[in-house]
Amino acid sequence: MNVKKLFCLLLMVAGITWFTGCTTTSSSAMGGGKNNYILVHGAWGGGWDWRHVDDLLTADGNKVFRATLTGQGERAHLSNTNIDLETHIQDVVNLIVWENLHDVVLVGHSYGGMVITGVADRIPDRIKHVVYLDALLPENGESVRIAMPERNSVNRQVTNGYILPVWVKGNPPPPHDVPMPALTFSQPITLTNQTVAAQVPATYILTVDAGKAPEQDDFYKFYQRAEARHWPAWTMEGDHNVQRSHPVALVHLLEKAAR
Repeated sequence: MNVKKLFCLLLMVAGITWFTGCTTTSSSAMGGGKNNYILVHGAWGGGWDWRHVDDLLTADGNKVFRATLTGQGERAHLSNTNIDLETHIQDVVNLIVWENLHDVVLVGHSYGGMVITGVADRIPDRIKHVVYLDALLPENGESVRIAMPERNSVNRQVTNGYILPVWVKGNPPPPHDVPMPALTFSQPITLTNQTVAAQVPATYILTVDAGKAPEQDDFYKFYQRAEARHWPAWTMEGDHNVQRSHPVALVHLLEKAAR
């Protein structure tokens, strides 16, 4: 990001919109291509998790929608044990349809990979590119528990129909992770339109902790699936939540994928 973009972003965050040198009404104003991005968070999270990435993409002239899945984030008051993976897929399908979006760059992080796989299967004609960010890349009939069985005994114990974010202590002020309905992890994904959906361009981004090899990452198997499909498959150094820790580097890759 050049100095002008950074200056304009700081003005935007501060609520200063009158500076004429920082208009973002056209893609040429900030030197970036204009795309419709939909950002889908992982389990226990919310659209709030993408705030900084949203700011950066918007400063580059893109239009950004931060999806919050039913029962998560600011929609936690709607949470119930009947919410499943299909609910969350429909959340994002409805966002695209009701906002009348086309040529969408659909980004899914972690559990969000399950969701965007379903969305691309339902409405592939609306999708320009799919980006999996350290995310599950399921085959038809897989659930989270089937796709990542090695994690079933870690942080996935069901309590009263929910999988709790055990790392959240006490009652911190928002935003923070919230309980995840257990059905979202146990319901297998149903894919019925893969011949068409497979034509949608896709990219996989594997985040790897400093000092570790990609093969040591929990999501490496999905990176391998992407490679087997001849997708661009990239690695970037960072923890699992690079949308928080490395937003600038992540935005560079998201815009590169869209090009």
